[in-house]
Formats: sequence, C-alpha cells, structure tokens
Amino acid sequence: MKKREEIEEKFKWDLTKFCKSNDDFYKRLNKLKGNIKTVSAFEGKLENDEELFKCLECETALSKEFGFLYLYANLYKKADNANTVANEMCEKINSLQTTLAVATTFIDVEVSKLSDEKLKVLQKEKKFKDYKRYFEGILRHKKHILPKNEENLLSHLGEFTDGFSENFDAFSDVDLKFGDILDSKGKKHTLNQSNYTLFAEIEDRTLRKNAFKRMNGKFGEFINFLSNNYINEVKELCVFSKLRKYPSALAGSIYNEEASEKVYKLLIKKVRENVKIIEDFFDIKRQMLNLDTVAVYDTFAPIVKDIDKKFTYNEAIELIKKAVQVLGDDYVKLIDRAVSERWIDVYPNENKDSGAFSWGCYGATPVVLTNFEGNLSSVFTLAHELGHAMHSFLSDKNQPYQTAGYVIFVAEVASTTNEMLLLNYLLARAKTKEEKMFYYNHFLVDVRSTIFRQTMFSEFEEFAHAEYEKGVPLTRELLCKKYQQLNNFYHGKSVEQIDEMQFEWARIPHFYSHFYVYKYATGMICAVNIANRLINNEYNQKEKYLKFLSSGSIKSPIALLKSCGCDLEKEEIYDDVFAVCKDFIKKWKALL
Repeated sequence: MKKREEIEEKFKWDLTKFCKSNDDFYKRLNKLKGNIKTVSAFEGKLENDEELFKCLECETALSKEFGFLYLYANLYKKADNANTVANEMCEKINSLQTTLAVATTFIDVEVSKLSDEKLKVLQKEKKFKDYKRYFEGILRHKKHILPKNEENLLSHLGEFTDGFSENFDAFSDVDLKFGDILDSKGKKHTLNQSNYTLFAEIEDRTLRKNAFKRMNGKFGEFINFLSNNYINEVKELCVFSKLRKYPSALAGSIYNEEASEKVYKLLIKKVRENVKIIEDFFDIKRQMLNLDTVAVYDTFAPIVKDIDKKFTYNEAIELIKKAVQVLGDDYVKLIDRAVSERWIDVYPNENKDSGAFSWGCYGATPVVLTNFEGNLSSVFTLAHELGHAMHSFLSDKNQPYQTAGYVIFVAEVASTTNEMLLLNYLLARAKTKEEKMFYYNHFLVDVRSTIFRQTMFSEFEEFAHAEYEKGVPLTRELLCKKYQQLNNFYHGKSVEQIDEMQFEWARIPHFYSHFYVYKYATGMICAVNIANRLINNEYNQKEKYLKFLSSGSIKSPIALLKSCGCDLEKEEIYDDVFAVCKDFIKKWKALL
C-alpha cells in the first residue's frame, strides 16, 4: 500500500479551507482559547432578551470557529492515523472542546429556567428567528437538563468518555495487522481492511472463506480488550442516560434526535417478518454458485463470471453524474465542484481510516473520504458519500448555522438515494440477462447489508445496553453468543456460519456512535421509495426531495421525511420496499 506522500495531490482532499497550515491552526487555536472566556460575561443575565441574544450569538461564533479547527485536526489525522503531529492536534482540539462545553454549560441551564410561556414568545420574535428550533429543543429537554454544577461535571467527563471510540480507531486502523491469506492454489495474498471487500467479492471460494475467517478471527484474538472497551462504552451511555432521567439509553438516544420509538420498533418487526427474503436470496446464490450449501462468506461472491466491472476514478464520477441527472443540472455541477475543488480523498494509503465517510462544518464545503479500489462497490460507496456531501452543502447554503446541521436519522436517506439512482440507471441499461442478474444480486446484497444486517446490529446494540440496565453483567461470552444467535436468525437455517463470525461485532466502528446503525436501514427504506418516485417522474417529487436536502433541521426528522413522501410510522412504506425486493427475486429466478 502506498504511503500518504506517494498519492497524487489531486486525489487528496484540500484541508486549507479549514486552516491554511499547521501554524494557522495553532494561531487560531490559541486565539479561540482566549475568546472562550468572553461568553462567561453573560452568565446570570439571560432573563434579559438583549443579553440572551448577544450570548447566543457569541456561542454561535465560538462554535463556528471551533468547527473549522476540529475538522482540520481530525481530517489530518484520519488521512494518516500514525502521524504524530496530527495526533497532537487532535489532543489539543479535544481538550479545547471540553473547555468550550464547560464554558457554555450555563446557557442551556439558564434558558431552561425560563417559563414555557416566555420560551414560546421568544420563538416568535424576529430577532430570535434563527434560534426558534433551539427554544423548541429547550422546551422538549427541560426535564432532562441538570443543574449547572452537574452539567459542568458531565462536560468535563466528555474528554474521557470519547476515549473508547479513539481506542478502537487507533487499534483497528493502525495497530492491527492481518498478514497473508491463501487462495485455492496456495498463493499468498496480503489482507488489510481496505482490500477486504475485494477478497469478499472474489471468485475463489477458498480465498473468500479465508478472508472472512482471518478478518473476524483477528479481532477475536483481541476479544478481551475489544469487549472491555465496548462494555465501558455501553456503561457510559447507560449512566449518562440515567443521570438525565431517560427511561433507557435507547429511549434517550431516540428522544434526543426527535425520532420515534414507534419507528424503531416497527422497523425491527417488519424486518423480522421478511427475513425469508434473505433466505431466498442465499438460495439463488447457492444455485448460481453450484453449491450444495451456501455459506455466509458467499454473500458477496460474483454470480456472473462474464461481468467484471472495473472503473477508474474518473469513470466512476462520470457514471454517478449520469445516474443522478434526474435531480437536475445544478446537482450534477456540484459533483464536478467536488472533484475540481478536491473535496474527495480518493485512494487508500498506509494508516488511513478504513471505510468511507463525509464530514463538514458550516462555512466550508464538505469533504469525502473513500478508499477507492476500482470495483463496483467502490463506485457505489463514492455515490453514497457524495450524497452526504450534497446534503450538507445544500443545507448549509439554504439554512443559517443554527438549523443547517441535520441529524443522523435523515443523513442516510440522501446517501442511499444516490445509490438507488445509480443502481436503477445501471439496471435500466443492462443488455443481457447476465447483466440483469448482476444488478439484482447487487441490490439484494445491499438490502441484506443495509436493511437486514444493520437491523441485526441494532438488536445487538439494544441487547447490550438493556442487559446492563437490568443489572446483568456484560461479558465477552454473552456478547459473542448473542451476536451469533442473531446471525443465525437473520441468515436463516440453510446458511452455513463460521465460528469466527461471533467476533464480527467487535470490528464494527458504528457501535461507538450510539444507536446509529438502525438509521442505515430506515434510510434505505426511504431511499428506495424516493428513488422509485424520482425515476417515475412523480409530480413534484424532485422539488420535494431537493427541498428536503436543503432543510437541515428546520423540522423534526420524522416530519421532514413525511414532507418528502416517506411516513416511517406506517407499515405501508416497509411493505412497499419489501415488495420491490420480492419482485427482484422473482425476476432473478425467472432468468435462471
């Protein structure tokens, strides 16, 4: 794998929009340190409207500047996690994050003491128009906001509680090495987290199996550390949720995002009811691979030998642009900007974060990290992350700072809609039955990975937190056993498992982002629905969707999705998506 300095500059993101240089970072960091104390001048004065407004504006300015510095340091580090300068910057900015949180703690505490009537009046005042949603949030959270000293204490603790995620990242992306694996001819291949997906999709079944076993087994070798690290993450959330008087960690997470427990429960119910879709998918794979028994490591196996999709980065960009043309010329031009202005960090390098993400802060264009390998999965990943980036750009362009940021619950809709548009574009242009089967397989692999697997992840996460809240001691054995049980159910009885799969949970970074994973599933359910209506040119759907992308957090996520035609509190939207899955399976079987 190449070193960071060996990657061409045009394929690396441009971080100068956040800070011009490392010297600029430290200069602005020191200035921000000095400015933080200015907010304390407003303490005890927030019953006065003028002082309240000045205080909120001061906090906004501090938060904006912090965002630039935080992004610069963390993106610098994620491009090379072994870089000592970047790691030092992250330590500095993380420490300052705690300082800023402590310094501004009094604001929510004092505002929450204002009467409900006063808060409702403030929402209607022209001066406070950008803070309307803030006051709505205070009204919702009043009973969960603690006295100042307790809020200060929790803010101080934040510097330490983030450590579990940092432990995992440092271990997974830098320290852990996977060595060589063998193919069916005894040839050695070096395995790492970047090329793992390539081996998972390879024709050689021995190599696929060895990749699955080695990847999960290597994490299993360190299961004591990984279990203890995650268990402490679980404890932290449960304790904090209890202190804030939430009935459970799950309930607190859902409430904080203005999401819906009804949606969460309905998702699990509907996914469990439709698990036969995955059983049918694996049965078709078994037939096409000419196997007596299909195994979990056959999930991504190629089923059509004549289709070998390889893409350069430029080809991938052009393909994505054609697929999203249904969203209009302005949307397509934004993708051109992402390339020419170097929003995207394209290729893998030593010690770079594995996987992919999009990130940004208000006042600068977003960035995208990928580890592009030239296969179709890499193209879909790129489309996915560009969906996030377009969502961020449009929300920032059309909203003030206070409502530009969108919650995770809606984030995965934009990214997965891009994927669905790409899939439909490719499928509509498939000329042979082999091509059609190739794309049916891709869609159902995605359904399995995004709807079923992420729902399974969420059940595991809910179990871990609920067991601790019931007083059940969490152990590595308990977690691994539960994870294997869930794997067995979500794959069906006919799919062969491997022992190492019990450790798979220990390599999932999203478990350190509390109750994130189920939103991938709801996101795809909405995305399939939205993409189908866009492709069918349903009246006003493009305008509704672009408005959704431009809305940030001006409404609750459930309300925003309803305005886009997706009511996740009704069973119909789930049934419609699973009907699409069943139709794809039917069409696929007809081609066998």
